[in-house]
Amino acid sequence: MAAVASRYSRAFADVVFDTKLDTTKVTQDLHSVLSLVQESSELQHVWANPSIAPEQKRNLLDAIVARLGLQKQVRNFLAVLIDHHRISMLGEITQQFEHELNERLGLAEAEITSARELSDGERREMELQIVNLTGKRVLAKYSTDSHLLGGAVVRIGSTIYDGSVRGQLQKMKEQLSSS
Repeated sequence: MAAVASRYSRAFADVVFDTKLDTTKVTQDLHSVLSLVQESSELQHVWANPSIAPEQKRNLLDAIVARLGLQKQVRNFLAVLIDHHRISMLGEITQQFEHELNERLGLAEAEITSARELSDGERREMELQIVNLTGKRVLAKYSTDSHLLGGAVVRIGSTIYDGSVRGQLQKMKEQLSSS
């Protein structure tokens, strides 16, 4: 299913960039609809039910679009998802879409996990190191994990940089056991 979500997200990103839409507004619009879908089992049922006419589903979509003030391109994209029975994948498609936007905008998505909460200065230093490493601007998400003992683990895409005390101890253990 990841390939399907990726295909839809790339196609929609093409539309967004070709029509020069505000990427922040488009992302907010998608998240607004996603929240609405996740909160309403009735809405999920209507859009997933094959016995309900596509016109009725689009009429419901149009009412939601008017209420939320969504952009025409977002409405059309959602209509395509509904017509192709992919609206249940909206969460995954939205996540892939955000990743695609970040790639196109030259942003590196970094997940930074540290043993304790980092100060603003430490966060800036960490992000500067990532900029130097990737050559891209950084979009960082921070979390804490007390099991790290100290240091931090940085994940950029599928690459993990382990600078944690726990990681260093694990490396030492492996070196000692292989000797």
